[in-house]
Amino acid sequence: MAGNDFGILSFGAYVPRSRLQRSVVAAANAWFAPGLKGLAKGERAICNWDEDSITMGVEAARDCLAGVDRGTVTQLVLASTTLPFDERQNAGIVANALQLGSALRAMDQAGSQRAGSTALAAALDGGAVGPTLVVAADARKAKAGSTQEMHYGDGACAMLVGRGTPLATLLASHSETVDFVHQYRMHDRAHDYAWEERWVRDEGYLKIVPRAVAAVLAKAGVEAGAVTHFCMPGTLSRIGAAVAKRCRLPDESVRDTLSAVCGDTGVAHPLLMLAAALEDAKPGDRILLAAFGEGCDALLFEVTPAIAQASGRRGVKGALAHRREDGNYMRYLSFNGLLDMERGMRAEPDKPTPLTVLYRNRDMVQGLVGGKCRVCGTVQYPRQRYCVNPECNALDSQDDYAFSERSGVLMSYTADALTYSPDPPTYFGMVAFDGGGRMLLDFTEVDAGKIDVGLPVRMVFRIKDQDPLRGFQRYFWKATPA
Repeated sequence: MAGNDFGILSFGAYVPRSRLQRSVVAAANAWFAPGLKGLAKGERAICNWDEDSITMGVEAARDCLAGVDRGTVTQLVLASTTLPFDERQNAGIVANALQLGSALRAMDQAGSQRAGSTALAAALDGGAVGPTLVVAADARKAKAGSTQEMHYGDGACAMLVGRGTPLATLLASHSETVDFVHQYRMHDRAHDYAWEERWVRDEGYLKIVPRAVAAVLAKAGVEAGAVTHFCMPGTLSRIGAAVAKRCRLPDESVRDTLSAVCGDTGVAHPLLMLAAALEDAKPGDRILLAAFGEGCDALLFEVTPAIAQASGRRGVKGALAHRREDGNYMRYLSFNGLLDMERGMRAEPDKPTPLTVLYRNRDMVQGLVGGKCRVCGTVQYPRQRYCVNPECNALDSQDDYAFSERSGVLMSYTADALTYSPDPPTYFGMVAFDGGGRMLLDFTEVDAGKIDVGLPVRMVFRIKDQDPLRGFQRYFWKATPA
C-alpha cells in the first residue's frame, strides 16, 4: 500500500446531454424485433455528432481537475475501446486540450471493458511520484434493432490519483485474467458480437467475479459483510444481486447500475459507478468495485473524512441532471453512421489538414490559447507579435492566455441553414469573454428558440469537422449554453 496520504484525490464525470428514449427505439423496430419492448424503459445517453471518446474524456477531466493545479499532473491515461485514432496518441490530444504541458507521460489503454479499471488499479498500485489522471470514455456503436442498442450508453469519467488528502484510499486490489470471450469486436468491424446471456452469467460473472472478490477481501482482511457499496457494471438482468449473493455481500450494498438513466458506458462505467458511490459515501464506508471483462478487476476502497469537503464539480449527479429527451431515432442513426443519407453537394468539399500548420498552432487550436499583453493587459485571440490595442501596439509582449476555461456572453448569432452541418442549422456568432476578448465561434447543444443575445456560454472541446478522403478528424472549441 502507498500509505494513507495516497489515493483518489478527485473525480469528475461527463454524460452527453441528449438522452434517447428506449421506447422510441423499440417502437421503430417493433416490426422486426418485437422482443425489444421488454427493454423499452428509461433512456440512454447518446453523443452529439461532434462528440466522441476524446471530447467526452476532456469534459470529464475538466470536471475532475476543477480547482486543481494542472501543472502537477505527471501522467495521463486515456482508456477506451472506441478511440478515434489507431495510430496517433489519443491521450496526447486530451493533454493538449487540457493544457497539461509536454513534460507528461501519456498513454492510450484499450482492448477490454476492463481498460478503465485496470488503468485505475495500475495508478493506485504504482504509487506514482506525481498525480496521475485516469480518464475512461466510450461511445460504442450498436446495430439498429439490437439489444446492445438498448443497453449501451455514451459517457466518461476521470479520476485523479496521487498523494495529498485523498477522498478514498485503496485497501487492496486483485485481478483475474481469463480469456472468457463473452463479446468481442475485430479491428475491421464497427459493432460488438455477443454470446448467449445465460452462459455469460453462469460461466462468466458467477464464477470469475466471486474469485476476484474473495481474493481482494482476503488481501485487505475485510469481511464481506463490511462492504458498504458494491459497484459492478453489467447489462444482464439482476446480475449485480446474483453476484453479491454468491459473494455473501450485503443486499443493500448493491449499487444501481445507472442503466435506466444513461445506459452502460462501456470502459467508463466502472469508474462512473465508483464516482456515483463516492458522491453518496460517508467517511469509513467500504466501496468494492468489480469490473468484468476477460477476467475481473476487484478494487476495495475506504472512504476518508475528506469526502465531506468534496465539492466544486458537476460529478455524476450533475451530469445526469443536465439532460434533454431525444425522440428522434433517425437522427441518432445518422449520427452513428447507421443511415446512408444524401447530404448534398455542400458536404463534398475537400478538407485537407496541413499537419505542419496544426503542429505550429496546436496550443491555439486544441488548447484555445490566446495572448495577454504584459504592458497594457489586453487579451486577444489569436496571439500575435503585436498587441491589438491601438494605444499600445507593444511588440512581443504576449503571455499565454487560455480562453477554454473562460465563460462569456453571446453578442450576436446566426442560424445558417445553407452551410452543411450533420445537424442543421449551423449556429455561430460572436462571444464576449469575461475578462476581455471576443471571438467568432461555432455553437453546439443549442435548442431552437432558446438562444438570444446575452445568453451566458461556456467553452467545450468538440469535433470541428472531418476529412473523409484522408481519414482525419479535427477538433476545436465551441460555445455552448452555460
